[in-house]
Amino acid sequence: MVGNLNHIIDQVVKDKGIDRGVLVEALESAVLSAANKKYRNTRDLEAHFNEEIGDVEVFEFVTVVDEVVDSYKEIDLAEAKEMDPEVEIGDSLGMMLEASGFSRIAAQTAKQVIIQKVREAEREGVYNEFKDRIGEVVNGIVRRYERGDLIVDLGRAEALLPSREQVPRENYRQSDRVRAYISEVKMSTKGPQIILSRIHPGLLISLFKSEVPEVAEGIVEIKGAVREPGNRAKIAVVSHDVDVDPVGACVGMRGSRVQNVVTELRGERIDIIPWSPDTARFACAALAPAEVSRVYIDEDGESLEVIVPDDQLSLAIGKKGQNVRLAAMLIGWRIDIKSETRAQEEEQEETGPDLTEAETVDVEVVDETSTDTEEVIAENPVVDSVEQDEDQG
Repeated sequence: MVGNLNHIIDQVVKDKGIDRGVLVEALESAVLSAANKKYRNTRDLEAHFNEEIGDVEVFEFVTVVDEVVDSYKEIDLAEAKEMDPEVEIGDSLGMMLEASGFSRIAAQTAKQVIIQKVREAEREGVYNEFKDRIGEVVNGIVRRYERGDLIVDLGRAEALLPSREQVPRENYRQSDRVRAYISEVKMSTKGPQIILSRIHPGLLISLFKSEVPEVAEGIVEIKGAVREPGNRAKIAVVSHDVDVDPVGACVGMRGSRVQNVVTELRGERIDIIPWSPDTARFACAALAPAEVSRVYIDEDGESLEVIVPDDQLSLAIGKKGQNVRLAAMLIGWRIDIKSETRAQEEEQEETGPDLTEAETVDVEVVDETSTDTEEVIAENPVVDSVEQDEDQG
């Protein structure tokens, strides 16, 4: 440990971005560890960094006593007074040791401790940087695959894009650029672990914030977003300015804004829906592009019975129940869909569910910007009961 260490410390602080105090503490700890190893932990030692000379000084402390029992930690009064005439019984006397007298093995131990402290400080710095960035969208470069998981280089750190957070049918190669949502940051035994996601609804919201200035400025608020990653998504928007159309702002001129988001999500269809505090009207909008005849509300059970024209039933349900499933997730209520014919039959038989009619909504075209016009019907696990009048594919 010979020579001025101030220059070395300053260089490490600059290159690694580590706090100077942390590095000084690491140096003191390293030298103390080497000293204790040399003296086999038989002495009471302390290490302190001297800023003026740029070196770590090691001090041995002994207690002044009348009769010495442990020669490594005690000193008699007569000998102590030769060093300090004012010393008294019970005082602790410090004597500086020659740090250059450490052996090569001790010096190597000091080096290892310094390296370990620097690594710990680097990991702590990365963790502190990214723990406050949860919810952000970051750009990275794919480095490698590990058992289906992607290792993504973010610059200062590597992140993990687990297979469960990847969109089905999305494939990446080494050196491909990827845009993902930071869903979790945690400290593990191997250092900070940054978890990315391509399926989180927050990715959809963040993309609209970057593409739509009105959303970024808070003029248009995204009240909710739900996704079936890779297939379809719905977002509910509301404007805080009467002169700004929330749906039009998100769609953009000739659909340019929403198309940029769709491209980033590799073709995922997006329905942009005007949010309403009225649950019935919100449900009608959420089921777009299907038309709704009327809605019955059960507020206690948080469920809706939606009646649609016979020719709109398959459109309201969507492919494999996708449309109604996403609508139910967006609203947070259970939705039962029935055709006009089936609803009339149940009314005549008086076997329908015991619901109170809260209001009937005459629905016009709710969402002209919906990107899904495919009329396909399939089994829907969310809807409790769906009656069909004809065999539809």
